[in-house]
Amino acid sequence: MFRRFLGIKCHNPIPFSNLLDPFSPKFKLIQLFPLTLQFFSSISQLDDARRPFSSTIPPPDEAGRSELRSVKVSLSSLFSSSPLVLNPRPLAFVITGPSGVGKGTVIKRLREVRERLHFAVTVTSRPIRPGEVDGKDYYFVSKEEFLAMVERKELLEYAFVYGDYRGIPKGQIHEFMAKGYDIVLRVDIQGAETLKRIFRTSAVSVFLMAESEVELVERLIDKRTETKESLLVRVATAREEVKHIKNFDYVVVNADGKLESAVKLVESIIDAEKAKVLHRKAVV
Repeated sequence: MFRRFLGIKCHNPIPFSNLLDPFSPKFKLIQLFPLTLQFFSSISQLDDARRPFSSTIPPPDEAGRSELRSVKVSLSSLFSSSPLVLNPRPLAFVITGPSGVGKGTVIKRLREVRERLHFAVTVTSRPIRPGEVDGKDYYFVSKEEFLAMVERKELLEYAFVYGDYRGIPKGQIHEFMAKGYDIVLRVDIQGAETLKRIFRTSAVSVFLMAESEVELVERLIDKRTETKESLLVRVATAREEVKHIKNFDYVVVNADGKLESAVKLVESIIDAEKAKVLHRKAVV
């Protein structure tokens, strides 16, 4: 009878009124099996047992955050989301070397392949050469204009080289270093020594060299921009300048036909210097 009462198939259903009548013999069934909340709860539990097991598993992100909160509570400490390593300060990469080593060629290629660098443009009083662009290769000014810039203290450094003035304007250096750019400066040996004193620990000096003295002289001859007398002066000066190589941080050989290797080495120097633990302070 009980199976018929609980089961779905019940051919003689008990009228609800009889179940509630205390004088009805059917009421005893209620007394034997009272329909309490506990009774229906047990039926629900039996029904749940027949259902497939399912459990709400938190997504990985929520689980990770829960563990992080647990660690915070255990250590009684909060964790900062700020970078552990500060961004390196801007540096000044001073590239120099004797005439004919290819400073301009290396820097031109570096400009094409490297971002976040500002290539300082030098002011010079020498005449413009074929193929050069004013404002890109140099700022070409007269000697009078150059000396006026010196008077106004607009130049970071300047020198008189091979009969002409050369110098680096301060404005562009301040502007781009303030924006977080590293600076590349192309100067002669004399100018490099000056810049190292100005920038101090913010300066990284790179000395470019030819593969041999013969190759250096051949490059100067191939440029065909010098008279025989000035060529002899440049060769003699180059021999003296090489003696200063020990005063520089790095040396890069720009061998004939191996420009890409030289440029990649300069890039490696930049990367290594930017990754140094020492936090440099730009001083201009």
